[in-house]
Amino acid sequence: MKKILLTGGGTAGHVTPNIALLPYLKEAGFEIEYMGSYDGIEKSLIEAQGIPYYGISSGKLRRYLDVKNLTDPIRILKGLKEAKKYMKENKPDIVFSKGGFVSVPVIFAAAECHIPVVIHESDLTPGLANKLSIPKATKVCYNFPETEEYLPKGKSIHTGLPVRNELLAGDPHKGYEFCGFPEDKPILMIIGGSLGAQKINETVRLALDELLKTFYIAHVCGKGKMDESFEGTPGYKQFEYVSEELPDLFAASNLIISRAGANVIYEIAALKKPSLLIPLGTDQSRGDQILNAKSFKRRGFAENLFEDELSRESLINDVIEVNTNRDSYIQAMTEAGSANAAQKVTEVILEVLNGK
Repeated sequence: MKKILLTGGGTAGHVTPNIALLPYLKEAGFEIEYMGSYDGIEKSLIEAQGIPYYGISSGKLRRYLDVKNLTDPIRILKGLKEAKKYMKENKPDIVFSKGGFVSVPVIFAAAECHIPVVIHESDLTPGLANKLSIPKATKVCYNFPETEEYLPKGKSIHTGLPVRNELLAGDPHKGYEFCGFPEDKPILMIIGGSLGAQKINETVRLALDELLKTFYIAHVCGKGKMDESFEGTPGYKQFEYVSEELPDLFAASNLIISRAGANVIYEIAALKKPSLLIPLGTDQSRGDQILNAKSFKRRGFAENLFEDELSRESLINDVIEVNTNRDSYIQAMTEAGSANAAQKVTEVILEVLNGK
């Protein structure tokens, strides 16, 4: 049996594609282990899958001034030492990385131990962790068609983004039941990422009176971001976080307002759900979500509303526009097709392992 070490962490977006790969890797006969930070979100997500987990020290490489820039390099060097110790003792045959800063010492350790590495880049342009890691990789899988121009020729392959099979098997009736809504009106779902999005939350609540004329609203607010003053509002249901019921809630939703992280928007596209994407601005990120959102708009998959333009009126107007033209978004996503990215990534891993 061949052994594969998966890595990636820091946010759920660096973990869930790895989870989507698990059934395909198991079917291909791999023994699977995982390496992440000591106590990052990846630890609980992976241990819930019954996969052996190894924690290492990790730090973040920042482009801006921060006192942690003095201590994080020490953490990274410690993580590199721990990862090398694991490689020598556990001898994985191949490493697959989904990115995040915890993956950098893992990839460098694998390269030093002559273990092949496959990387996956979700965003339209590679983040810093993957930029550092790509020279050490044998192959780089990527998600957006436009990403090809940012990657080395001969090393990159377009696979798309692995999406969990269970996400595609939701029951819309259970989604309505989970929210406590009768099935006489469409559901508008708002999801701002695992931490929520405060400005989106506030604007949605300002627009509730108008939005509730057309929709029931399922609002995934983020931890600590529910507003008790809106509890009991007819047709409006708040959640801090949705896990097991997420496939059902997606299935029940007719239209989705979302941030533009690569994972969530490709999950939305796989489900053929019309969406209004409100990406994080450059004041909060490196601008990757803006590029992701613009790519989806160019391809006719979604509409964009940028945070500096976000208001009660703009939100209402854009929701009406997306809902009015929903069939065109569904048609564009359907015509684009949905190749099985998890299967394609598994095939790339097997080809690298077999020296092809």
